[in-house]
Amino acid sequence: MQHPLQISRKIDYGLRAMVFLASMPAGEVIPFREVARRMDVPEEFLAKILKTLVGKKLVLSARGARGGYQLARPAADISMLDVIEAVEGPVRVNVCQDNHDACKLSRSCTMYGVWKLGQERMLEVYRSARLDRLAMTELSRADTRPLPGPRPAQGTT
Repeated sequence: MQHPLQISRKIDYGLRAMVFLASMPAGEVIPFREVARRMDVPEEFLAKILKTLVGKKLVLSARGARGGYQLARPAADISMLDVIEAVEGPVRVNVCQDNHDACKLSRSCTMYGVWKLGQERMLEVYRSARLDRLAMTELSRADTRPLPGPRPAQGTT
């Protein structure tokens, strides 16, 4: 079961795809299956996510034998928050952050300020994380192998 404050697979896979596209030369169209394979994302799920990202104008798609995907604007102009909100909608850590009157206790709630501060700080981190700084040099087109998985901890058998 996913922890309530853990990001969804949809966000994770959307960010993986966008980081991959940001790692490619500007204007280069990358085949869908290559994105899925290199970033270890299920194709069916990635297809839906990319369709959403195209609809939100973060990604451009090209059809045909040389079709695929590319970023719709420079990687420096796209934040993690842009991607997160494109695939899942606005980020809210608690319903009271969406509407202060969403809870009967909101007027006197001592937690409201903590939720608000936590949300503001989290959003600032995601807003300041730009795809150009998250692009991975290991994803060069010359190396078409998937990225290595997590390494086992030292001293474990």
